[in-house]
Amino acid sequence: MENKFKSLTIFEFQERFADENACYEYLIELKWGNGFVCPNCGHTNYCKGKRKYDRQFTSCHRIVSPTSGTLFHQLKFSILKAFYIVYYVSTSKKGISSTELSRKLGLRQKTCWSFKQKVMRAMKSSGRHKIKGKAEADETVVGGQEEGTKGRKNNKKKLVVFAIERKGKGISRMYGKVIKQSNSKELGTFLESVLEKDASIKTDKWRGYQPLRKEFCNLLQVESGKKGNNFPDLHRAIMGFKGWLRGMHHQVEHLQAYIDEYCYRFNRSFMKEGIFDNLLSRMVNAPPVTYKQIIA
Repeated sequence: MENKFKSLTIFEFQERFADENACYEYLIELKWGNGFVCPNCGHTNYCKGKRKYDRQFTSCHRIVSPTSGTLFHQLKFSILKAFYIVYYVSTSKKGISSTELSRKLGLRQKTCWSFKQKVMRAMKSSGRHKIKGKAEADETVVGGQEEGTKGRKNNKKKLVVFAIERKGKGISRMYGKVIKQSNSKELGTFLESVLEKDASIKTDKWRGYQPLRKEFCNLLQVESGKKGNNFPDLHRAIMGFKGWLRGMHHQVEHLQAYIDEYCYRFNRSFMKEGIFDNLLSRMVNAPPVTYKQIIA
């Protein structure tokens, strides 16, 4: 795109997206900037549809809009307010709750929550950028307190496995996934999705990791140490996620989406420019999702 946004302030956003027309024109450039091809018949010839920004193919007569086939599909409120939600979610340093979005935009909290879930779907890792160098992995439990129980026996908590990429003295990337059990099958599926097979992986001595040495030749198991002293950066990253979840959202039901949001923002902490444009592109390229699919 010719007009990629670098450091987009709220004033620049309001100037660029002054009305719905500007939003639709931007979606058209994102979606059809490299050519317009019918997903049904493959033809490229079209004419105008009934609505201003719709296009109708001359061969199969199919009508498509800039929002069809994207996460903006069947939007129930103004496209301008949808852009505001994407802007606030992408540029707020610690994220933003649906309650705060409701207050800012004059929409129902449930409406903001539902659309924010779609934005968070676009934040899910593509799986194309796997960890190649030094990595660490560990599981933890996330959730509310249950009286009389501790740790993994707490039925209100969910089991999550995290992996980080080490570079220099810090962490360059972080990934996480909700799992039902900490067995080798589920741990292996996660590690295969985020790590290259020749990555140097360090884990604790949990038995679920032991069979994975066949797949990951550089997997090293060491004692976790007192309070996780042998994994200080990994545990600090995990506590950072838990602190953010408690402070920003207090409690959540669909935990994986919030893990994806946190990791997306964490992995792009260096990306001071273009994060809004990146997220909009992801939403245009992602398939539609319904409310029933979100809560399933």
